[in-house]
Amino acid sequence: MSAVTTTPEQHGIKAHSDGGWDAAEKVVPVQTRSDRFTSFVHGDFPEVSGREADWKLTPVELVRPLIDGALDGSPYDYTATDVAGATVEWIDRDSARVGIAGTPEERASANAWTSFEKALSITVTGEDAAELTVARDSLGTGLRAGHTIITARANSVATVVLQNGGAAQLSENVEIVVEDGAHLTVISVQEWDDASIHLASHFARVGRDARLRHIIVSLGGKVVRINPSTHLVDQGADAELFGVYFADAGQHLEHRVYVNHVAPNTRSRVTYKGALNGEGAHTVWVGDVLIGPKAAGTDTYEQNRNLVLSEGTRADSIPNLEIQTGDIAGAGHASATGRFDDEQLFYLMARGITEREARRLVVLGFLSEIVQKVGVGELHTRLQAAIEAELRGVA
Repeated sequence: MSAVTTTPEQHGIKAHSDGGWDAAEKVVPVQTRSDRFTSFVHGDFPEVSGREADWKLTPVELVRPLIDGALDGSPYDYTATDVAGATVEWIDRDSARVGIAGTPEERASANAWTSFEKALSITVTGEDAAELTVARDSLGTGLRAGHTIITARANSVATVVLQNGGAAQLSENVEIVVEDGAHLTVISVQEWDDASIHLASHFARVGRDARLRHIIVSLGGKVVRINPSTHLVDQGADAELFGVYFADAGQHLEHRVYVNHVAPNTRSRVTYKGALNGEGAHTVWVGDVLIGPKAAGTDTYEQNRNLVLSEGTRADSIPNLEIQTGDIAGAGHASATGRFDDEQLFYLMARGITEREARRLVVLGFLSEIVQKVGVGELHTRLQAAIEAELRGVA
């Protein structure tokens, strides 16, 4: 007769239900950012309740149509500057160029991926610095899906500006592939109409000795939520991620940044700055940096600064840093949210400048640090003017 072995109960003690560490179907929380579930299929993700860590700071009911609704993924009208060494074209979703940079980590991104019919492919090949602008301002008020692929071929040098304006209800994915030795700057400008809603996930893959400068400028739209994730996959990869935003009354601007140091001797810098003015203005910044077990020699620093200009605003700022190797060059993070520096105001007012003008100058100086990173003459001038227009409402 065979023996039956059982595990005796220890004085009636049972495993805790929270966490489910010993459950048949594990429900253990994700411990590392790189372990998050990913899929190209919308239905593979659980429904969004608004209580999830990734969604609890987002006005979910306003964006739910883009998370779960039927999206029009057909090609749309756009304009692009004619630049030597750069091509812009629609490609089929089954092209080998699709899916190189990353995979959706959340349901809205997967809905856009499931829905798009063709991807807008931007490819730069020239070694002489090129500046290309792709603009869209006629997406309309229908629910839309988009997919853009930006590829910088080996040793190329280019700046690509994604200019967004007009009305939109858009969920999209942007793939960025920076091949070995390439230097690419991507600038995404959100100047949507007041009622527009824009959800976007940016996936970047940076190769050996390549450099990516990724700049987000969010000024318009009712709800804007952008998730840039950058993967430094080969030795010597370098990424600088900058962001500037200005939230008015009732406006929600959200940026969730992720930098994954996969390879050794990689470098990253993350700096986002924002201002809030008006009842119900809400900004969210979450910065995740992961230094993987093979990323020896990593040098990284991330920071977020917010300037509160009135009562009734809210700025959520959450920096996170995970380190899985002890051999790094440096790592750090910082976050600060506050009001005007009274000493700065006093200094300006003591020289005959009115309080209103002094406040305007302080805010402009605070945000201009990031705008100056743009480095494109006409765009730099226009963004400075746009920020000054926002500041007219500052008391």
